[in-house]
Amino acid sequence: MEHELKTLTARLLAQRWLPRTDRLVRRALVDETFRLELDRRLAEVGLRLLDNPYAAHIGVALQPELAEPVFGAGREYAASNLGLNRDEVALLVIIWSLIVLPKRERQVTRRELVDDGQTDLFGGDKPVAHGESVSGTLTEASLIADFGPRLGGRTKVRNFMLGKLVRLGFIERRNGLISEGPLLDLALDYRVMADRIIHGTLGEVLAAAGHPLPDANAFAQADRLPDEADDEEEAR
Repeated sequence: MEHELKTLTARLLAQRWLPRTDRLVRRALVDETFRLELDRRLAEVGLRLLDNPYAAHIGVALQPELAEPVFGAGREYAASNLGLNRDEVALLVIIWSLIVLPKRERQVTRRELVDDGQTDLFGGDKPVAHGESVSGTLTEASLIADFGPRLGGRTKVRNFMLGKLVRLGFIERRNGLISEGPLLDLALDYRVMADRIIHGTLGEVLAAAGHPLPDANAFAQADRLPDEADDEEEAR
């Protein structure tokens, strides 16, 4: 176990993220003794494991109390400890909203892209899906057309901002499409962000640009009883 712990810890530090399908990652997720020792070793150097069951990867992050001592001396920390300026953070949140919000709704309700809008009576028995079956894509051209003028110009978004998000692992770009990168769903906390975006100004901005968001976060929707939802539909 010692060698495997050293190997996994070193790989997490060197590679920044690893897929949940990795052999050692799977062991960390199911072997309690192995996980406790991994957590202890990371904590000794001020780190914690990022493990979101709805994300396809795991990673490491600073413990919250160390963010200021580590990053506070840099001016860019006012916007992001990854060196993102405010426009880049705004673009990241927009992309997160358009990809992860609907993705989480599909994951929680156990639906996939091919059956969006259909009810599966046995969906609750399915394991949480990851990857292309639930995570959609955005067309780069439409994203830039809708939001480029608000974020410093279309050329800046296309040639600089999107490339930076790719290098940091938040998104992937391929054939004019933007898809989820390893950190998009892992580094941004859905439970913190979802309601703020859906019921905030950004939700209105996205809807005005033709990108309506869900009425509520996915977990709130899942907590509603079926008969309550049916009663609401009949009252409309």
